[in-house]
Amino acid sequence: MIAQADIGLLDGFERALINGRLRMAYQPKVSLSDGRLRRVEALVRWDDPSLGAVPPSRFVPLAEKHGLIDELTQWGLRTTLRQWLSWREDGLDTCLAFNISALSLDQLDFPDLVERMCRALDVPTDRLVLELTEGATQPLVKLMDTLTRFRIKGIGLAIDDFGVGYSTLMQLRQLPFTELKIDRFFIEDAPSSKESALIVKSIIDLAHGLGLTVTAEGVETEDQLRLLRDLGCDVAQGYFVARPLEPKQLIPWLDEFEERWHLLIRDEPQLPFRLPRRFMG
Repeated sequence: MIAQADIGLLDGFERALINGRLRMAYQPKVSLSDGRLRRVEALVRWDDPSLGAVPPSRFVPLAEKHGLIDELTQWGLRTTLRQWLSWREDGLDTCLAFNISALSLDQLDFPDLVERMCRALDVPTDRLVLELTEGATQPLVKLMDTLTRFRIKGIGLAIDDFGVGYSTLMQLRQLPFTELKIDRFFIEDAPSSKESALIVKSIIDLAHGLGLTVTAEGVETEDQLRLLRDLGCDVAQGYFVARPLEPKQLIPWLDEFEERWHLLIRDEPQLPFRLPRRFMG
């Protein structure tokens, strides 16, 4: 039974989905080795005339609970893939990340649907990475065949918010992920906390040992970015790199960030502490 407080929210969201009042924003992820754009993460946005900006943390669970998640997922994928085509026409060929619900994986033909959508819009499947939160992956071990079919089709899989869920190592061992995203909780105080930095370093080394690319979420300061680069993290995402952008803002942002990156690495300062040599590889 739906809570009284959620009735209006659900009704407004359903009307927004049907009437095309949702939009996508795109947050860049950059390589920490050279500052180049590695991928953009597609993020659904809902600006309601009465409620204002409603965060996905409010409407996505409602969509999952009340049978709207498949429609939302398909709309988001189509919108994102079409945007990729627009960027390619402007000379930008990048990769995409898109969040999916574990519920979508209950459909045996979901990998085939995603592949057909890519083919229909002439988007190579290796340009797409599907992200799943670690908490959502608890039942996914039972869906190994579905996840493996994504990999066979060339579509990447990322485990999001790594480190805040349960049975973490079991998930990494059993599921065919290509990327691990370190939760922002571990990034926040890493520049000032030797303990946090050691945890981040350990996660990076573990992921690399399993053949995974590592992305750090929630990078909001220069010190965080410098430390992650020093620790061997592959990719950074967060407000220090860029806030979620409107599609037309991405290419101008590229020029601005390239200049900023060169200034950042021109004279890298020492970290506020040094990790013991045995932790530095």
